[in-house]
Amino acid sequence: MNKVLLFNPRSAENKPRIPNSIMNIAASINGKYEWVIVDGNCEQDASAKIESYLQTGEFSYLGFSVMPGPQLRQAIPIAKLVKQKFPKTTMIWGGYFPSNHSKVVLDSGYVDFIINGPGDNAFPQLLDALEEAKPYELIKNLIYKADGKIYKTIKEDLLDQDALPRLPYTQLGDFYPIERYLGKTYLGQRTLAYHSSIGCPFTCSFCAVVPIYEARWKGKSAQHIYNDVKYIKDKWGADAIEFHDNNFFVSEKRAVDFARLIKPENMSWWGMARIDTMDKFKDSSLAELRESGCKIIFFGAESGNDSVLEQMDKGGTQTGAQIIRFAERLRKFDIIPEYSFVLGTPAPTPQQVQSQIDFEIDFIKKVKAVNPDTEIIIYTYSPVPTEGSHLYEDVLKSGFTFPQVLEDWISPAWESFDLRKNPLTPWLQPEMIDKIRNFETVLNGLYPTVTDIRLNSIKRRAIKLVAALRYKTSLYKYPYEIKLLHKVWRYRQPEIQGF
Repeated sequence: MNKVLLFNPRSAENKPRIPNSIMNIAASINGKYEWVIVDGNCEQDASAKIESYLQTGEFSYLGFSVMPGPQLRQAIPIAKLVKQKFPKTTMIWGGYFPSNHSKVVLDSGYVDFIINGPGDNAFPQLLDALEEAKPYELIKNLIYKADGKIYKTIKEDLLDQDALPRLPYTQLGDFYPIERYLGKTYLGQRTLAYHSSIGCPFTCSFCAVVPIYEARWKGKSAQHIYNDVKYIKDKWGADAIEFHDNNFFVSEKRAVDFARLIKPENMSWWGMARIDTMDKFKDSSLAELRESGCKIIFFGAESGNDSVLEQMDKGGTQTGAQIIRFAERLRKFDIIPEYSFVLGTPAPTPQQVQSQIDFEIDFIKKVKAVNPDTEIIIYTYSPVPTEGSHLYEDVLKSGFTFPQVLEDWISPAWESFDLRKNPLTPWLQPEMIDKIRNFETVLNGLYPTVTDIRLNSIKRRAIKLVAALRYKTSLYKYPYEIKLLHKVWRYRQPEIQGF
C-alpha cells in the first residue's frame, strides 16, 4: 500500500490548534494506510517538509484540508509545486473552500479529487478504489473531473459521530508535541480545540456550511465528548476548551449533560450557537452551563433588521427584538454573548444599502446599552455560492463574480474577502466600507475585546478614554488616534486571529 501525506495549511500566525479536520481523515485510514501529518502552523517551511517526504518515493496520496482565507496562501502554491515536481501523486482536497468552489479547484489541473463534506468514508474508499484500480464513481461525497466535465456524487447520510474512530492524538504527538497545540487564551493557560458535531440544521444563505451539509446536523454524545476532553486534560494538562462546531448548542439536553459532566474538571469553555435556539433554554440550563465553566458563547446575530434577516434566509424565529432581549438575559448568568453582525447586504439602491448600514450601527449601540459586556464582531457581507437562495440570485444579478483562476484567490484582496473584511461587491461603495471599518475601530476602542489577554487594564482605560467622545457623538470618520493605539499595542481581533 502507498503512504498518505496529510497537510493542514497555515491558518494562524501563532497559537496553533489541534488540526481536527485532518485528524479525522487520519483516523479513517489508521491501521490500513501509513500516514504522516504536515502542519503548516508548526513548520517554518511546510513546502520543504512535504517535499522531503515525497522524495522518498513512498507517498502517492496527498490530502489537503482547505478553509477559505489564509489556508489558501499555502495550499495553492504548494499543491502546484507538488504536481510539477511529483506529477504521479494523487492530490485530494477537502474542506469548505474546495467543496464550495469545486470548478475553479479542479480546473487548476493540480487537484485530482475533492471530498465534498465529511471524508470519514469517502477518503478511505477513494484510496481503496485507486489502489485496486476499481471504479470510484459511486463513492458518495466525491467531486472529480473527467472528459472535461465535473461530476458530483450523491451526498452520504451523516454518520453516527460516537461510532467514528477516536482521533489519533498520540500519533500526532510523534510529529508535533501536543502541548504545542494547547495555547494560552482568554479561556485558560492550555486551551484545547475540539469538534463535537458536524453541520447545522439551518439554511442561512450567507453561510458556507449550508451547501455542504444541507441543513443536517449530527453530534457526539455528552459522555463521548467528556471522555475525549478528560483524556487530553489528564494526559497533556488542558484546562480550557474551544468547541469549533458550527452549532454546539443544537440540543439543550446534550449541552446540559456535558456541563454536568465537565463541571468537576474546573475547565473554562466556549462554543457557537443560535440566539433563537438558546433563548428557548431554561434559566436553570443557562445557570448550569455557566457553573460548568462556559464563559462566552458566539452567536450569529447578523442583523437587527427583521427584513434583512429574512433576506439572509436566517430561518428559525430570530428577530431584532429577541437579539437585544437575549443579550440582556445572558447578563444575569454572567455568560458573555459574542454577537457577530453582517453589514452591507445587497439592496436595490445605494441609498438603501447605506440606510441598512446606519440602522445596524445604531442597533449595535442599543445592544451595548443593555449589555455592555456583549462582544461585537463586525463582518461585511461576502457572498457564498448557495445556489437557489434569493440572496445569491441578487448577488449574481449585481454583476458579482468569483475568481475563475485558482491562483487569483490568494491575492490580498480576495484573502480579505474570505475573512469578510473586504467585500469586493458592486453595491458597496468605498465610503460605505469606510464607515463600517471606522465604526468598528471606534467600537473596539471604547469596548476592547475581553479576549485580548495582552491588553492590560492601563491600556484599556487609555483607549476607552480616547474613543468615548467619538462613540457618544457618532463621530466615526478618521479615527487615526485609535488605529495608532491598536497598531502599537497589536490589538487582537478575534474574528481574524482567534482568542
